[in-house]
Amino acid sequence: SDLQRSVFPRSTNLKTIQALFAWNHQILHAYTTTMIAATTISRMASSQAPKVLRLRLAGNSSSAPQLKSSNNNYMKRYFTDKTTKEATNTTAKESTTTAAKEETKKTTWWNNTTLWGTAGAMAGWGMSGAAIYDALESSPELISLNMTGVLLVYSSLFARWAFVVKPQNLLLAGCHVTNVAAQMNQLRRAVEYKKENGKDDEVDDIMKKAGATAAAGAACVLGGPMVQSAIVNANLGVVSSIAAAEAGPFTVHFWAPMSKWMISGASFMELDRPTEKISLAQYSALTLTGFFFSRYALLVAPINYTLCSVNIALFGSSAWHLGRKIKADYM
Repeated sequence: SDLQRSVFPRSTNLKTIQALFAWNHQILHAYTTTMIAATTISRMASSQAPKVLRLRLAGNSSSAPQLKSSNNNYMKRYFTDKTTKEATNTTAKESTTTAAKEETKKTTWWNNTTLWGTAGAMAGWGMSGAAIYDALESSPELISLNMTGVLLVYSSLFARWAFVVKPQNLLLAGCHVTNVAAQMNQLRRAVEYKKENGKDDEVDDIMKKAGATAAAGAACVLGGPMVQSAIVNANLGVVSSIAAAEAGPFTVHFWAPMSKWMISGASFMELDRPTEKISLAQYSALTLTGFFFSRYALLVAPINYTLCSVNIALFGSSAWHLGRKIKADYM
């Protein structure tokens, strides 16, 4: 009270003086609190700031000239790396965008793998349907045991090929599994018919061939990996390279087309087959299969030139039989 009286004139009211001191105390308290908060935030920001910022702050101090030099070098590397990364990312994005645009432009019906694969699978389903149709409508005397046996091997291999090829073709795999069942039924009908007509010798001959084929196939499946490994590890130059190839002789990519060569061979061996024994449905399906797979073989991974060539041959031989059948029955 004496201090207040010494600062303010005697005429000043005591309550007014006390109110002024209280207001001044509040201002001082607010200022102190603000400064403490600002100091705390500054310390936290300094401890969590990027290294480059802390070095920069330290480098500006006259008491740390070495840190300043280190800071400058770090700043150069930091911004150089950042610029390089940004340029790399931009280039990568541009390359991806360009590749996507080019891929979109290049994708046409001619090089559409899905289109040709689906068409080939539908033709394959036609072959399975032809076997089922023949089982319901045609006489068993029309069944060719040679062709039926070849189709069994062919569909067994292609069911596997369609499952492992890229892109995978499950529609094709399903059609070949169905065809195996259909051809087994055709084989049963043909064997029963021949036995009923006293052709036991012919049936025995077919069964021996079927047994030998099955035994050879099992031996190849079981022993193939070991033989392939031995040839590759022997470093025999071209021979080892062929053995290790993606579509080489130790893969289904090689043997599936080879089974199709057997179909073409069977067709070529029976070019003079009586037209009344030619199945219109079966050879229509084979002709379409040869046409579609000639292109499809060049679009899958691995590219299969053997499959392409055999389908060209299949198309020619099946179209020959189909033309003869149409000419004999409808012209």
